[in-house]
Amino acid sequence: MFSYVIASTDMLSVAAANVAGIGSSLSAATAVAGPSTTAVIAAAEDEVSAAVASLFSSHAREYQALSDQAAAFHAKFVQALTGAGGSYGAAEATNAAAFQAVEHGALAAVNALAEGLFGRPIIGNGTNGAAGTGQAGGAGGILGAPVGTAVSVVSVARALPVRTARPGWPAPWTVTVAPVDC
Repeated sequence: MFSYVIASTDMLSVAAANVAGIGSSLSAATAVAGPSTTAVIAAAEDEVSAAVASLFSSHAREYQALSDQAAAFHAKFVQALTGAGGSYGAAEATNAAAFQAVEHGALAAVNALAEGLFGRPIIGNGTNGAAGTGQAGGAGGILGAPVGTAVSVVSVARALPVRTARPGWPAPWTVTVAPVDC
């Protein structure tokens, strides 16, 4: 069983920037709240008020420590997200280069066979004629006709051989292929 992962490097970059912005906002809010929450002043001069103020200050200090740990984790997460985008981009470029090499090899093999049989490739653009001369360019691929045209079999005719090598064998068929307007 295969699992497919689709990742857009642009979206990962945007997500990393958004997550970094959230972390910056949280860090700023924590820094602003820190002094007023870690040093709570007792409401009165009695022991209970001092104990409550000390308890709240203690909780605020623990929150600040946890907030620092969360900020460190958040920074690592942003770094991992940014690195993942770069890794996916590099892997995609590597795979595309490898695929292009295979594609070009397969295309060359198919076109070589077609050129031997039909005198033109199956897939590919033609060549331009000499500039300024009005000379026609080279033939393009059978399936690579210009936009707006279709390739069809125009005629199938029985070729008459000059002489038949073996009596009773059928003569070969020829196919004329030409682009036609759609």
